[in-house]
Amino acid sequence: MINDIEEIYSKKIESRINDPKNIGEITRLEAKELGCRLVVADFETNGADTIRMYWAVNKDNIIVRAKFKSFTGGLLLALNDMMTELCIFKSVEKVANLFKTDVEFALRDEPQIPALSIIELHEKFTNFVVLKKAALNSEKRDMNDFEDDYIVCECARVTLGVIKQAIKDFSITTVEEIGNITKAGIFCKSCKNEGGLEDKEIYLNDILEQTLEEIKEQSKEEPSYSNSTFENMTKEQRIELIEDILDEDVRPMLIMDGGNMEILDIVESAPHYDLYIRYLGACSGCSAGSMGTLYAIESILQRKIDENIRVLPI
Repeated sequence: MINDIEEIYSKKIESRINDPKNIGEITRLEAKELGCRLVVADFETNGADTIRMYWAVNKDNIIVRAKFKSFTGGLLLALNDMMTELCIFKSVEKVANLFKTDVEFALRDEPQIPALSIIELHEKFTNFVVLKKAALNSEKRDMNDFEDDYIVCECARVTLGVIKQAIKDFSITTVEEIGNITKAGIFCKSCKNEGGLEDKEIYLNDILEQTLEEIKEQSKEEPSYSNSTFENMTKEQRIELIEDILDEDVRPMLIMDGGNMEILDIVESAPHYDLYIRYLGACSGCSAGSMGTLYAIESILQRKIDENIRVLPI
Protein backbone atom coordinates (compact mmCIF):
# COMPACT_ATOMS: atom_id res chain seq x y z
CA MET A 1 0.00 0.00 0.00
CA ILE A 2 2.87 2.38 0.78
CA ASN A 3 4.09 2.02 -2.82
CA ASP A 4 0.78 3.38 -4.06
CA ILE A 5 0.53 6.14 -1.46
CA GLU A 6 0.36 9.00 -3.96
CA GLU A 7 -2.65 7.42 -5.65
CA ILE A 8 -4.49 6.50 -2.45
CA TYR A 9 -3.69 9.18 0.14
CA SER A 10 -3.10 12.91 0.09
CA LYS A 11 0.38 14.40 -0.14
CA LYS A 12 -0.09 15.75 3.40
CA ILE A 13 -0.53 12.19 4.64
CA GLU A 14 2.60 11.12 2.79
CA SER A 15 4.49 14.01 4.37
CA ARG A 16 3.32 13.09 7.87
CA ILE A 17 4.27 9.45 7.35
CA ASN A 18 7.80 10.40 6.31
CA ASP A 19 8.25 13.29 8.73
CA PRO A 20 5.80 13.37 11.67
CA LYS A 21 5.92 16.67 13.54
CA ASN A 22 4.58 15.82 16.97
CA ILE A 23 6.20 12.56 18.09
CA GLY A 24 7.76 12.80 21.54
CA GLU A 25 6.81 13.43 25.12
CA ILE A 26 6.31 16.27 27.55
CA THR A 27 7.86 15.89 30.99
CA ARG A 28 6.38 17.31 34.17
CA LEU A 29 9.34 19.71 34.37
CA GLU A 30 8.77 20.96 30.81
CA ALA A 31 5.08 21.53 31.52
CA LYS A 32 5.93 23.41 34.71
CA GLU A 33 8.38 25.65 32.84
CA LEU A 34 5.53 26.52 30.46
CA GLY A 35 3.33 27.41 33.43
CA CYS A 36 1.18 24.36 32.72
CA ARG A 37 0.06 21.10 34.26
CA LEU A 38 0.93 17.83 32.57
CA VAL A 39 -1.88 15.62 31.27
CA VAL A 40 -1.14 12.08 30.05
CA ALA A 41 -3.56 9.54 28.58
CA ASP A 42 -3.05 6.04 27.13
CA PHE A 43 -5.23 4.06 24.75
CA GLU A 44 -4.72 0.50 23.56
CA THR A 45 -6.49 -1.31 20.75
CA ASN A 46 -6.35 -4.98 19.80
CA GLY A 47 -2.89 -4.62 18.32
CA ALA A 48 -3.57 -2.07 15.55
CA ASP A 49 -2.14 0.77 17.58
CA THR A 50 -1.20 1.87 21.07
CA ILE A 51 -0.90 5.57 21.78
CA ARG A 52 0.14 7.79 24.68
CA MET A 53 -0.97 11.41 24.49
CA TYR A 54 0.80 14.25 26.33
CA TRP A 55 -0.70 17.72 26.89
CA ALA A 56 0.70 20.80 28.63
CA VAL A 57 -2.45 22.62 29.78
CA ASN A 58 -2.34 26.16 31.17
CA LYS A 59 -4.52 27.72 33.88
CA ASP A 60 -7.08 28.79 31.25
CA ASN A 61 -7.47 25.14 30.16
CA ILE A 62 -5.68 25.80 26.86
CA ILE A 63 -3.41 23.07 25.48
CA VAL A 64 -0.12 24.91 24.96
CA ARG A 65 1.85 21.89 23.75
CA ALA A 66 0.87 18.39 22.61
CA LYS A 67 2.95 15.30 21.81
CA PHE A 68 2.30 11.61 21.29
CA LYS A 69 4.11 8.28 21.38
CA SER A 70 3.12 5.36 19.20
CA PHE A 71 4.85 2.44 17.51
CA THR A 72 2.52 2.49 14.54
CA GLY A 73 3.58 3.49 11.04
CA GLY A 74 2.02 4.38 7.70
CA LEU A 75 -1.44 5.89 7.65
CA LEU A 76 -2.03 5.62 11.41
CA LEU A 77 1.18 7.52 12.10
CA ALA A 78 -0.04 10.40 9.93
CA LEU A 79 -3.48 10.40 11.56
CA ASN A 80 -1.97 10.35 15.07
CA ASP A 81 0.37 13.19 14.16
CA MET A 82 -2.35 15.45 12.76
CA MET A 83 -4.74 14.59 15.61
CA THR A 84 -2.07 15.71 18.07
CA GLU A 85 -1.39 18.92 16.14
CA LEU A 86 -5.07 19.86 16.14
CA CYS A 87 -4.94 19.94 19.95
CA ILE A 88 -2.38 22.74 20.15
CA PHE A 89 -3.67 26.17 21.25
CA LYS A 90 -7.22 24.89 21.67
CA SER A 91 -9.20 24.52 24.88
CA VAL A 92 -9.57 21.06 26.40
CA GLU A 93 -13.34 21.34 25.92
CA LYS A 94 -12.98 22.10 22.21
CA VAL A 95 -10.51 19.25 21.66
CA ALA A 96 -12.83 16.83 23.45
CA ASN A 97 -15.45 17.67 20.82
CA LEU A 98 -13.26 17.14 17.77
CA PHE A 99 -14.29 14.48 15.26
CA LYS A 100 -12.26 12.05 13.16
CA THR A 101 -13.44 13.98 10.14
CA ASP A 102 -11.70 17.11 11.48
CA VAL A 103 -8.42 15.20 11.28
CA GLU A 104 -9.19 13.94 7.79
CA PHE A 105 -10.11 17.44 6.58
CA ALA A 106 -6.86 18.89 7.96
CA LEU A 107 -4.95 16.30 5.91
CA ARG A 108 -6.61 17.21 2.60
CA ASP A 109 -4.53 18.76 -0.17
CA GLU A 110 -7.66 20.33 -1.64
CA PRO A 111 -10.80 21.12 0.42
CA GLN A 112 -13.05 19.16 -1.94
CA ILE A 113 -10.83 16.07 -2.27
CA PRO A 114 -10.82 13.58 0.67
CA ALA A 115 -7.40 12.72 2.09
CA LEU A 116 -8.51 9.08 2.44
CA SER A 117 -11.74 7.14 2.30
CA ILE A 118 -14.26 7.61 5.12
CA ILE A 119 -14.50 3.82 5.55
CA GLU A 120 -10.75 3.52 6.10
CA LEU A 121 -10.81 6.50 8.46
CA HIS A 122 -13.43 4.95 10.73
CA GLU A 123 -12.19 1.36 10.55
CA LYS A 124 -8.51 2.09 11.19
CA PHE A 125 -8.52 5.22 13.34
CA THR A 126 -9.85 3.51 16.46
CA ASN A 127 -7.56 5.26 18.95
CA PHE A 128 -9.20 8.67 18.42
CA VAL A 129 -10.89 8.11 21.80
CA VAL A 130 -7.56 9.00 23.46
CA LEU A 131 -8.64 12.66 23.18
CA LYS A 132 -11.66 11.93 25.38
CA LYS A 133 -9.47 10.13 27.92
CA ALA A 134 -6.98 13.01 28.00
CA ALA A 135 -9.80 15.50 28.47
CA LEU A 136 -11.11 13.51 31.43
CA ASN A 137 -7.62 13.23 32.91
CA SER A 138 -7.13 16.99 32.59
CA GLU A 139 -9.63 17.52 35.39
CA LYS A 140 -7.02 16.28 37.87
CA ARG A 141 -5.25 19.14 39.57
CA ASP A 142 -1.49 19.42 39.88
CA MET A 143 -0.34 19.82 43.48
CA ASN A 144 1.90 22.68 42.34
CA ASP A 145 -1.31 24.70 41.83
CA PHE A 146 -1.68 24.83 45.62
CA GLU A 147 0.29 26.35 48.48
CA ASP A 148 1.78 23.99 51.04
CA ASP A 149 -0.64 25.26 53.70
CA TYR A 150 -3.67 24.27 51.61
CA ILE A 151 -5.84 21.95 53.69
CA VAL A 152 -6.31 18.66 51.85
CA CYS A 153 -8.13 16.74 54.61
CA GLU A 154 -10.76 18.87 56.37
CA CYS A 155 -11.55 16.14 58.92
CA ALA A 156 -8.01 15.88 60.28
CA ARG A 157 -6.98 19.42 59.19
CA VAL A 158 -3.92 18.10 57.36
CA THR A 159 -2.17 20.38 54.89
CA LEU A 160 -0.58 19.62 51.55
CA GLY A 161 2.87 20.48 52.91
CA VAL A 162 2.55 17.99 55.77
CA ILE A 163 1.46 15.21 53.39
CA LYS A 164 4.28 15.84 50.91
CA GLN A 165 6.88 15.93 53.67
CA ALA A 166 5.54 12.72 55.21
CA ILE A 167 5.77 10.93 51.85
CA LYS A 168 9.41 11.96 51.56
CA ASP A 169 10.43 11.38 55.20
CA PHE A 170 8.76 7.99 55.64
CA SER A 171 9.21 6.64 52.08
CA ILE A 172 5.43 6.32 51.73
CA THR A 173 4.17 4.41 48.69
CA THR A 174 0.44 3.96 49.42
CA VAL A 175 -2.50 6.18 50.35
CA GLU A 176 -3.14 3.95 53.37
CA GLU A 177 0.34 4.76 54.70
CA ILE A 178 -0.43 8.47 54.36
CA GLY A 179 -3.47 7.93 56.59
CA ASN A 180 -1.53 5.89 59.17
CA ILE A 181 1.09 8.62 59.58
CA THR A 182 -0.81 11.89 59.00
CA LYS A 183 -4.44 10.77 59.71
CA ALA A 184 -5.47 12.26 56.36
CA GLY A 185 -8.23 10.28 54.68
CA ILE A 186 -9.13 7.99 57.60
CA PHE A 187 -12.41 9.66 58.61
CA CYS A 188 -14.90 10.53 55.82
CA LYS A 189 -12.35 9.38 53.20
CA SER A 190 -13.46 12.06 50.72
CA CYS A 191 -9.89 13.20 50.17
CA LYS A 192 -8.51 9.74 49.32
CA ASN A 193 -9.72 9.60 45.72
CA GLU A 194 -12.63 10.56 43.51
CA GLY A 195 -16.07 9.20 44.36
CA GLY A 196 -16.14 10.04 48.05
CA LEU A 197 -18.74 11.97 50.06
CA GLU A 198 -17.47 15.30 48.77
CA ASP A 199 -15.68 16.41 45.61
CA LYS A 200 -12.18 17.75 46.24
CA GLU A 201 -9.85 19.88 44.17
CA ILE A 202 -6.99 17.43 44.70
CA TYR A 203 -6.88 13.94 46.20
CA LEU A 204 -4.35 11.94 48.21
CA ASN A 205 -3.69 9.52 45.35
CA ASP A 206 -2.82 12.49 43.08
CA ILE A 207 -0.50 13.97 45.71
CA LEU A 208 1.20 10.61 46.24
CA GLU A 209 1.72 10.03 42.51
CA GLN A 210 3.07 13.53 41.90
CA THR A 211 5.34 13.53 44.96
CA LEU A 212 6.83 10.13 44.06
CA GLU A 213 7.48 11.44 40.54
CA GLU A 214 9.15 14.52 42.04
CA ILE A 215 11.34 12.31 44.26
CA LYS A 216 12.26 10.18 41.24
CA GLU A 217 13.29 13.25 39.24
CA GLN A 218 15.38 14.62 42.11
CA SER A 219 17.15 11.31 42.73
CA LYS A 220 18.34 10.75 39.18
CA GLU A 221 22.12 10.51 39.06
CA GLU A 222 24.02 12.42 36.43
CA PRO A 223 25.02 9.93 33.73
CA SER A 224 28.60 9.53 32.53
CA TYR A 225 27.76 11.00 29.14
CA SER A 226 26.65 14.35 30.53
CA ASN A 227 28.25 17.41 28.92
CA SER A 228 29.57 15.34 25.99
CA THR A 229 28.45 15.37 22.38
CA PHE A 230 27.50 12.04 20.87
CA GLU A 231 30.37 12.37 18.42
CA ASN A 232 32.93 12.66 21.26
CA MET A 233 31.51 9.94 23.50
CA THR A 234 33.16 6.57 24.01
CA LYS A 235 31.30 3.49 22.80
CA GLU A 236 30.28 2.74 26.38
CA GLN A 237 28.88 6.25 26.85
CA ARG A 238 26.95 6.06 23.59
CA ILE A 239 25.40 2.75 24.60
CA GLU A 240 24.57 4.14 28.06
CA LEU A 241 22.81 7.12 26.51
CA ILE A 242 20.90 4.95 24.03
CA GLU A 243 19.89 2.54 26.81
CA ASP A 244 18.49 5.45 28.82
CA ILE A 245 16.45 6.69 25.86
CA LEU A 246 15.17 3.16 25.15
CA ASP A 247 14.21 2.65 28.80
CA GLU A 248 12.24 5.88 28.76
CA ASP A 249 10.65 5.86 25.32
CA VAL A 250 10.68 2.36 23.87
CA ARG A 251 10.86 -0.54 26.31
CA PRO A 252 7.68 0.28 28.29
CA MET A 253 5.55 -0.21 25.18
CA LEU A 254 7.48 -3.27 24.03
CA ILE A 255 7.06 -4.89 27.43
CA MET A 256 3.36 -3.99 27.44
CA ASP A 257 3.04 -6.13 24.29
CA GLY A 258 5.11 -9.00 25.72
CA GLY A 259 8.38 -8.12 23.99
CA ASN A 260 11.68 -6.37 24.57
CA MET A 261 15.00 -5.69 22.86
CA GLU A 262 18.70 -5.61 23.64
CA ILE A 263 21.66 -3.68 22.24
CA LEU A 264 24.36 -5.90 20.77
CA ASP A 265 26.83 -3.28 19.53
CA ILE A 266 27.24 0.18 18.05
CA VAL A 267 29.69 0.64 15.19
CA GLU A 268 30.83 3.96 13.75
CA SER A 269 30.56 3.90 9.96
CA ALA A 270 30.95 7.55 8.96
CA PRO A 271 28.75 9.45 8.71
CA HIS A 272 26.50 6.83 10.34
CA TYR A 273 26.37 5.10 13.69
CA ASP A 274 25.07 1.57 13.15
CA LEU A 275 23.24 0.26 16.19
CA TYR A 276 22.82 -3.52 16.17
CA ILE A 277 19.89 -4.82 18.21
CA ARG A 278 18.03 -8.06 18.85
CA TYR A 279 14.30 -8.32 19.48
CA LEU A 280 13.21 -10.45 22.44
CA GLY A 281 9.96 -12.12 23.43
CA ALA A 282 6.88 -11.37 21.32
CA CYS A 283 8.79 -8.85 19.19
CA SER A 284 11.18 -11.52 17.88
CA GLY A 285 8.39 -13.56 16.32
CA CYS A 286 6.44 -10.80 14.59
CA SER A 287 8.09 -9.56 11.41
CA ALA A 288 5.42 -6.98 10.62
CA GLY A 289 5.49 -5.61 14.15
CA SER A 290 9.26 -5.56 14.10
CA MET A 291 9.34 -3.34 11.01
CA GLY A 292 6.96 -0.86 12.56
CA THR A 293 8.87 -0.93 15.81
CA LEU A 294 12.19 -0.55 13.99
CA TYR A 295 10.98 2.65 12.33
CA ALA A 296 9.80 4.02 15.69
CA ILE A 297 13.05 3.17 17.51
CA GLU A 298 15.21 4.69 14.79
CA SER A 299 13.05 7.81 14.63
CA ILE A 300 13.23 8.35 18.40
CA LEU A 301 17.02 7.88 18.54
CA GLN A 302 17.59 10.17 15.56
CA ARG A 303 15.44 12.90 17.08
CA LYS A 304 16.84 12.66 20.61
CA ILE A 305 20.49 11.79 19.96
CA ASP A 306 21.86 11.98 16.41
CA GLU A 307 20.21 11.99 12.99
CA ASN A 308 22.87 9.60 11.63
CA ILE A 309 21.92 6.67 13.86
CA ARG A 310 20.77 3.58 11.95
CA VAL A 311 19.09 0.70 13.76
CA LEU A 312 19.86 -2.75 12.36
CA PRO A 313 18.12 -5.84 13.80
CA ILE A 314 19.99 -9.15 13.87
